[in-house]
Amino acid sequence: MIRHPVRMVSILLTLTRYRLDELLEGMPLAGVFRLLPGRRAMAELPRGERLRLALQELGPIYVKFGQILSTRRDLLPPDIADELAGLQDAVAPFPSEQARAIIEEELKAPIESLFAEFEDMPLASASIAQVHGAVLKTGEAVVVKVVRPNIERQIERDLTLLKSLGALVRRYHPEGDRIRPDDIVKEFGRVIHDELKMQAEAANASLIRRNFEDSKELYIPKIYWELTASRVMVMERVSGIPIRDLAELRRRQVNLEVLARRGVRLFYTQVFRDNLFHADMHPGNILVDASNPDDPTLIALDFGIVGSLTPSDLYYIGENFLAIFNREYRRVAELHIEAGWVPPDTRIDELEAATRTVCEPAFTRPLEEVSFAETVISLFQVARRFKLTLQPQLIMLQKTLLNIEGMGRDLYPRLNIWEVAKPELEGIYRERYGLPRTAEKIGRQLPSLLARSPEVPHLIYEALKLAAAGKLRARIDSEELDRLGVQVGRHNRRLPGAILAAGFIIAAAVLAGYQVPPVAADYSLPALGSLAIGLFVAWRSLRSGAS
Repeated sequence: MIRHPVRMVSILLTLTRYRLDELLEGMPLAGVFRLLPGRRAMAELPRGERLRLALQELGPIYVKFGQILSTRRDLLPPDIADELAGLQDAVAPFPSEQARAIIEEELKAPIESLFAEFEDMPLASASIAQVHGAVLKTGEAVVVKVVRPNIERQIERDLTLLKSLGALVRRYHPEGDRIRPDDIVKEFGRVIHDELKMQAEAANASLIRRNFEDSKELYIPKIYWELTASRVMVMERVSGIPIRDLAELRRRQVNLEVLARRGVRLFYTQVFRDNLFHADMHPGNILVDASNPDDPTLIALDFGIVGSLTPSDLYYIGENFLAIFNREYRRVAELHIEAGWVPPDTRIDELEAATRTVCEPAFTRPLEEVSFAETVISLFQVARRFKLTLQPQLIMLQKTLLNIEGMGRDLYPRLNIWEVAKPELEGIYRERYGLPRTAEKIGRQLPSLLARSPEVPHLIYEALKLAAAGKLRARIDSEELDRLGVQVGRHNRRLPGAILAAGFIIAAAVLAGYQVPPVAADYSLPALGSLAIGLFVAWRSLRSGAS
């Protein structure tokens, strides 16, 4: 049953007025909507522009939905995705009296006791929140971000409607199973709920700031935690040149090539070094500190949407990128299977051929003319033929990669993305997955392993005892069976080496626990030798399983 039917009919009528009847094809009563009056002039406009205009008329939540929808280039036709990417999330401000009331309610104090100055005229206003300038009692200039009043209720109403409409489209539209509109709505709901939490956004900003604390390439404004709550966030006020203002950047003689290269490198650093990346890096959220034109600094704003990947996806995405850079198409196919993105019975030679068809043409042209982001997206689109499944985090990664590359090319059209990205990623991977870092991680875990090592023989004995008595049982939920099959297929190459490595590491723990001589500086030399062998075997096993 559809809740809020009047609003649902209003949405359908708006789509009809903008001559978007084709989106309703195959749905119940679609023919009725074709008979309703529409704007004849709209029929002459491209369908992407008509959809953009309809979403703008429906209101700010639908504008936000269109922005999220534009990131799904693996599902949408390019003309629609390009048009929706141009949606501007700017709406009329709400009264300053309401903003003041929300601030006072959240921070439990009058405005006058919180700020020396508070600007009633907002600096910016968007669908989720608006921003006011202020000055602290200590004299520091700040911005105050305030969530719109009653926005939660409006979002829940619109999400309910979008879920109902998405379910109808999935059921009745000929392309419903491919487009999966209900999954897109679910993804949108997750993103927009995250944007409502000012404390979560503040935490995102604070962590990224810490990751780049000593960097001269990226600056993140300071968060004032004592003035931040669920619906209010106070952040350092910064100034700079909007990165889209190319005329001003040129007038200030900013080195645009340095700026473009810096943006690309920062993307790879955030993703592959820190595994926490700003996932809304459009030009409106980036300023440039041009006080040193030859060495400009990027300033990032608005941390409502950030992304991170599982350790497995992070590894396999990076390996895929490196394989594409090196034109190792079979390796790309193998990685898709190992990662579990495509079924384990996928024919590697067919996937390799499809990968080569997408990637090889890129190397026939000057690389400064080739879009790496579009190559990756095209690869994922082709892989959908092999039942590729992508998680929302990977979709956000695609979107951010596209934004960063587009911004870099706007700044410096001759930017060779491949030349900048490949050495950056290779360096990060040597650092992140090299033997020293692996040994360091295991070293941090060693005290825990040592503490639990006395229990291991008893646990093994109990397990063998149950198995001998026929009482050992394993429970696997049916919905996990497919995933288990993928995991087995992915790790079967590494199993013998992993068992051997685990044996040496456990032996090291036992030898260390009993201080087996000879001992030097309180360390058992046999234990250290066994640990070294275990780490070496584990490293070789990991390398062979990934190759």
